[in-house]
Amino acid sequence: MSTHPKTLVLGATGGIGYAITNSLLARHWPVTILVRNRAKAATLFAATPLLTIVEGDAQDAAKVDALAGSADFIVHAINYPYHQWFGRMESVTRHVIESAKPRPDRILVGPATIVFPGNVYNFGNTRQPIRPDSRPAPCTRKGQLRVELEAMLQQAADAGQCRVLTVRLPDFWGPNVLNEGIRPVFLGALTGKPMPWLLNADIPHQSVYTPDAGEVTVRLMEQQWTERLTSPNEISAYRVWNYGGTTLSSMRSWFHQIMQITGKPSTVWVYPHWLFWVLGLVNPVMREVKEMLYLYENTILLDDRDTLTALPDFHPTPMDQALRDTLRWFSETQLN
Repeated sequence: MSTHPKTLVLGATGGIGYAITNSLLARHWPVTILVRNRAKAATLFAATPLLTIVEGDAQDAAKVDALAGSADFIVHAINYPYHQWFGRMESVTRHVIESAKPRPDRILVGPATIVFPGNVYNFGNTRQPIRPDSRPAPCTRKGQLRVELEAMLQQAADAGQCRVLTVRLPDFWGPNVLNEGIRPVFLGALTGKPMPWLLNADIPHQSVYTPDAGEVTVRLMEQQWTERLTSPNEISAYRVWNYGGTTLSSMRSWFHQIMQITGKPSTVWVYPHWLFWVLGLVNPVMREVKEMLYLYENTILLDDRDTLTALPDFHPTPMDQALRDTLRWFSETQLN
């Protein structure tokens, strides 16, 4: 019996999907990625017989179903722009659940495991550290949607349609993280332009380096796979893990640490609250950002003690190395 399960990754060209795919390939696990732009994917990943790139849309239920037929793990790292969440996130999650149902072509009997990168939106503006068993208390429409997506996954797992491994993460940064919260920070640091942040750069903020998030996720997948091989009747169908990465003392101090590495003088530019209300009048993404601003006015923390206890050999990348590797990636790929 092969000890390397097959994995289908949806969202492999996004920040978290990219990191998970790299960690899987580093372990010599065969990986298939479904991407909308094959050329883009080919530039991100080194050529290897372990990686199969398929062009298509995860909204195509038949395509997802066909690719998942022999997959033991399905990584659901799809993350649309905020204004496209409603409708699309629900439908793609239903496709993933359907494709995870038991198939004869998989290595082990039973359904596939859906690996779902979660976030903190489910818990609103909580003052308490979020534990894996914390009760949802969303304060936004997108937070409520995340609660509903996880409920869909848990219900399907309880019904025997799939297994689910949710890895909850805070904000993230690293190579190939190109959202408008992170990309301008590293480009600003490299060019000496202002490094932007939202609302408050002087409070603690939890954030995770994506290669570490990918490594933690794959170690949890590896752990579950070993347990399925040795003790299949003891595996929980639905499990949530937290990984909080690093709690920075402030974004301002972190930005200055980045500036010290680049040696380029820059400034920290904090966007005020009113700006998002103005931009929201004409920009649909900014309209959706407005309701998430509480995440930047307050410190929201994940309690990841259970995860670190379960993975005693995991050591996060030292901050200086992580920053240098990220700056190098942005310099090589994002500067003209």
